[in-house]
Amino acid sequence: MKRIFITLLLPFCTLITFAQAKKKAPAAKKATTQKAGAKPTFRNSLDSASYAFGANMSSSMKNDGLGSLNYDLLLKGLKDGFEGRPLLITKEQSQAPISNLFNGLSKKKFAVNITEGKTFLENNKKQAGVQVTPSGLQYIVLKAGDGIKPKVTDTVLAHYKGTLLNGKQFDSSYDRNEPLSLPLNRVIAGWTEGMQLMSTGSKYKFFIPYQLAYGERGAGQDIPPYSTLIFEVELLKVNGK
Repeated sequence: MKRIFITLLLPFCTLITFAQAKKKAPAAKKATTQKAGAKPTFRNSLDSASYAFGANMSSSMKNDGLGSLNYDLLLKGLKDGFEGRPLLITKEQSQAPISNLFNGLSKKKFAVNITEGKTFLENNKKQAGVQVTPSGLQYIVLKAGDGIKPKVTDTVLAHYKGTLLNGKQFDSSYDRNEPLSLPLNRVIAGWTEGMQLMSTGSKYKFFIPYQLAYGERGAGQDIPPYSTLIFEVELLKVNGK
């Protein structure tokens, strides 16, 4: 979503600049008016840029699954913004429908990932040794430790391996032969919750729903949106705050 918002922001910022320029030069606005039903022609850079903005915006949104818009309301929003008319919704109110629209498109696009994760977790919680927390986090104790447990404000030293449900590994501190030091309040929610269950010296296997992992955005090219993740984590040390 961030990319979409950035893509949309740049054209609108530029359009505002053009609108200000048009107010200072009304004659230019009249000169570029097209007759109804006539084939559009580009008479100057403003004409070609105006069309390019629309084409580029639609291409970007289409790539994210949007097939069409209410063009009358789109045009009205542009005109109201440029001409200083009262807006039908405030800038703050506009964020929710945009976010809801693209979240809905994203869920539809990655429905397979969502269904796969839900089915896996439903079956996995029936397996011997699997425990489930109220948040939906699932885990197995591979090795019990006898040291202290970290708090959410602590920094810990841990070894780990992360995989997708299909077994593809996306990260491993074991492969790098270098454990990771990290603050528990700055990691995905599944880690923040799960590692507080662990005693130093223990090793757990976590099954993390997408809501407690990287959510609807995913992470880079290796973790798709709405991915349920599997981590093997070994807590080596609690370093405190």
